[in-house]
Amino acid sequence: MGAFSDFTDHTTLQEGNDIIMSGHSKWHNIQKTKGAADAKRSQAFTKIAREIIVAVKTGGSGDPNNNSRLATVIAKARAANMPNDNIKRTIEKAVGSGNANDYEAITYEGYGPGGVAVIVETLTDNRNRTASDVRHYFDKFGGNLGATGCVSWSFDQKGVLVIEREDLDEEVSMMDALDCGAADFEADEDCFTVYTDPDAFGSVLAAMEEKGYVFASAKVEMVPQNYVSLSDEKDIQNMEKLIDMMEDNDDVQNVWHNWDN
Repeated sequence: MGAFSDFTDHTTLQEGNDIIMSGHSKWHNIQKTKGAADAKRSQAFTKIAREIIVAVKTGGSGDPNNNSRLATVIAKARAANMPNDNIKRTIEKAVGSGNANDYEAITYEGYGPGGVAVIVETLTDNRNRTASDVRHYFDKFGGNLGATGCVSWSFDQKGVLVIEREDLDEEVSMMDALDCGAADFEADEDCFTVYTDPDAFGSVLAAMEEKGYVFASAKVEMVPQNYVSLSDEKDIQNMEKLIDMMEDNDDVQNVWHNWDN
């Protein structure tokens, strides 16, 4: 039942991320993101396809067994229910001489309403357009674009595997995760969250799949070291709009923040 069947066996996944946030409302955010993906499936697939193209180019291979970045993006595509045929066609397009797309990865950092730290990861073929858009969103919704490094120091990159709790036994699941090489394990009433070192993400995921676990989310994420709560209703509305506008932009791949919503 491996999530990477047809693509790779026990491939080490070292890079990757997604718009799913970690934190106290992890399960709520996963459900919200799934709903958004269902409503905007075409846009979600377009963004993932762009990541696949970049992964093939930067990794120098269309084979996920020899390209860990590509393997990670395939994991993201599968989690978003992107059809295997779509994934294969995109890989073939990326390795073919006819593909002229040239995307650049640029990360922006800044502050949202109430001092919420925000990281915006983009893939763009026009950095001036993207920079202008991102700056406009920050300004419009009560935030400000900052310098590189202004907030990223307060995030840690971690592998994050989320399992729906359902009828699973907490102690057994925790021991399985740790036996598979996980760094940490958390449980709440809805889900179990397994944390890994980024470089161990792929091996832990593959080992847990072999034990029969199915993941609601499996990504390498930027996890906040601390969280900011918003009490002002206008700040809350502006923060929601800021995130929505960022995520609706075709150039934006991921939005990370430390808002405890």
